[in-house]
Amino acid sequence: MATMDRIPADVGGGTRRIEELERAGVELVELSFVDNAGITRVKAVPLGRLASVAANGVGASPCFETFGSDDVMVAGQHLGGPDGDLRLVPDLDRVVALAGVPGWAWAPADKFTQDGARFVACQRAFAARQTAAAGERGLTLRMAVEHEWILGRADADGFVPALHGPAYGQIRLESLTGYARELVADLLAQDVAVQQFHPEYALGQVELSVAAADPVRAADDAVLVRHTVRTRSARHGWRATFAPSVDPDGAGSGAHLHLSVHDGDGSAMCGGAGPAGLRPPGEAFLAGVLRELPALVAIGAGHPASFLRLQPSRWAGVWQCWGVETRETALRMITGLPGTQGWAANAEVKCFDGTANPYLLIGSVIAAGLAGVDAGLRLPGPVTGDPAALDPVRQAAAGIHRLPTSADGAADALAASEVLAAALGPELHDAVLTVRRAEARRCADLDPAELAAASRWRW
Repeated sequence: MATMDRIPADVGGGTRRIEELERAGVELVELSFVDNAGITRVKAVPLGRLASVAANGVGASPCFETFGSDDVMVAGQHLGGPDGDLRLVPDLDRVVALAGVPGWAWAPADKFTQDGARFVACQRAFAARQTAAAGERGLTLRMAVEHEWILGRADADGFVPALHGPAYGQIRLESLTGYARELVADLLAQDVAVQQFHPEYALGQVELSVAAADPVRAADDAVLVRHTVRTRSARHGWRATFAPSVDPDGAGSGAHLHLSVHDGDGSAMCGGAGPAGLRPPGEAFLAGVLRELPALVAIGAGHPASFLRLQPSRWAGVWQCWGVETRETALRMITGLPGTQGWAANAEVKCFDGTANPYLLIGSVIAAGLAGVDAGLRLPGPVTGDPAALDPVRQAAAGIHRLPTSADGAADALAASEVLAAALGPELHDAVLTVRRAEARRCADLDPAELAAASRWRW
């Protein structure tokens, strides 16, 4: 569905899915889309209307393309303002009953214009186009978002952690056992394969990893995981936030992107003569991502609050360099154990967070990687240790550069990226820049504590 250029004339095999939802007791279906500020927006329809909506869509204003995370609307060169209307069309291949919300189902939506054509700035379609572009080059991608979130008490003013105990500690897990069991059961019932769950470093923080999937499904899974986390947390009297920072003096929450590249010979992440065993397609793809990282920050961590998290020596990945199992580099290569490399070897991009639209992020990372493949790029030497321990002269000699340190700086890097401008197209490229620069202006006078408080519960 995500690759279609026009609204389908009929729901096809979706009739069976609708019947399954009816047997599951579903009464309402929410259709979600994610705006360029990373906020998931929704429309809901009764189940009895789902077949009609799948064929004709439901209306939604294109003004959301330039909404900020604070719900303030601005106008860009191409998008924004009060005019026009779109049709949200659910992907019935992904519709699923919500295990923790009885009577409800969820489906990701694609955006079309009133005449039935694909909307030029549909982020889900952008991810699908980039996935198809990889396929045209004989490449298959597998991706997954690693989720970190913080739990706060819903009955408290401000932020009060819902759990305590040492980072990664058993004491912290002991207060989470029922919650974790229920959450994992919810996700498995919704066909999201969970890999692991554990307490994390920051106050009240936990993490969950899911299995890799094709890129569009990986972005769908990211939306569904966050939705499921928030609803299950609420049932325990907690508020869950995927915001990058709740405490500017402490570690923040990321949304690390894992990826692997495959061709007709198997995984391009192992078995080669390149660094860390990379074969040429894998190395070139990662080199392309590495080259575009400053611009990708505007896509994946471009809100002003993101830079409360993006600090050196916090494993946030603020350096434009790569290493093998090096957690301070923005690009971390994970080789896997001997005998597992064919399915386990992957790369992790660490500088992203929950402010990103996952479709936009995944599509942009693919575009950057494919540009590297087309140019036959090679990786520089890997980095070990913490680049912050090196003086600027030694950093420069090693080719290590700091990623943007502000929302404005990241937006400038995105504006200058010919690769991402071409991939996104003028409408989507300008809309992202419009949102990020407007958010930066509105947050300019906030001190770190005020910024963290203002953005704490937006994602």
